[in-house]
Amino acid sequence: MPASSLRLGVNIDHIATLRNARGGVMPDPLRAAHAAVAAGADGITAHLREDRRHIRDVDVERLKAEIDRPLNLEMATTDEMIAIAVRLKPHAACLVPERREERTTEGGLDIVGARETVGPAVARLGEAGIRVSLFVEPDVHIMDAARQLGAPVVELHTGRYCEAVAAGETEEARRELARIARAAAHGSALGLEVHAGHGLTLDSVGPVAAVPQIRELNIGHAIVAEAVFVGFGEAVRAMRAAMDAARAEAAA
Repeated sequence: MPASSLRLGVNIDHIATLRNARGGVMPDPLRAAHAAVAAGADGITAHLREDRRHIRDVDVERLKAEIDRPLNLEMATTDEMIAIAVRLKPHAACLVPERREERTTEGGLDIVGARETVGPAVARLGEAGIRVSLFVEPDVHIMDAARQLGAPVVELHTGRYCEAVAAGETEEARRELARIARAAAHGSALGLEVHAGHGLTLDSVGPVAAVPQIRELNIGHAIVAEAVFVGFGEAVRAMRAAMDAARAEAAA
């Protein structure tokens, strides 16, 4: 993979949210996955939450069986989820924090305080041939902790940066972007593959895509929201184009 290229993982959780709002089978997350791939996605991300509020077990089984791109399974570090991942063997498993009362994942996984839980999960998934990533805050010391745990990949939480962009808080956005860039550079220097995601939109994705050490962005809600107006394929293509333009400009 050339240093200048950047992968897009499309998160289809909120296609399932829409389906589950009424029940039944429409819209179908698998159809969304195929549409995303056709429009330029490099992989598909799905979060199988413990409460099954959007993605369901059967969705993951169908995705694993029927898409021809890597499947990234977001999951909590519970025995149930680890057993599901080991059985289905997705390409990747991204370990995330999970609280039942949250609307979506809030903040990065505490890999320092939860080392005794996260470490065995990383080892078990790795032994099953699954690439493990840790969804973490973009801090240098957390990159060190991820390296010590043996995880090959970190995904930097971009939520605070995106919130600052949306609120028009320019200085705060710059500080958070600098934090992301420092963590990405440090993690990459340690030998970690660096990904990023959470809250990225067409308005906020460019500066993150321009960080050269970041190899993959995982984006879902903004794509699904834009798809309501322009169609799913067009929303994926627009995000892909914004990422690629920012990366090319940074590399020039």
